[in-house]
Amino acid sequence: MAIENKDLEPNPKPRTVAEMGCGECATICKLSGEHLGQNSPCIKLLELGFTPGQLVTIIAKSPFQDPVAVCVRGTVIALRKQEAECIQV
Repeated sequence: MAIENKDLEPNPKPRTVAEMGCGECATICKLSGEHLGQNSPCIKLLELGFTPGQLVTIIAKSPFQDPVAVCVRGTVIALRKQEAECIQV
């Protein structure tokens, strides 16, 4: 199951926030994960404001890519790699 914005143009090569570089900006097109249950990281991301159509910017990455600091809706949030992989841009 995936949550996506149908109005955005499909990206020919979808990628995740985990694959973005420092300083890079992109628009969220879809949140997806293996499990969208009550405690799913994807549901928590939606509650934090990571919704399709929002601009996300990579602020900083740790040396081993986990965690990553991102800015969405004017707030800086640290995400684990598993969470960042749920957000497709």
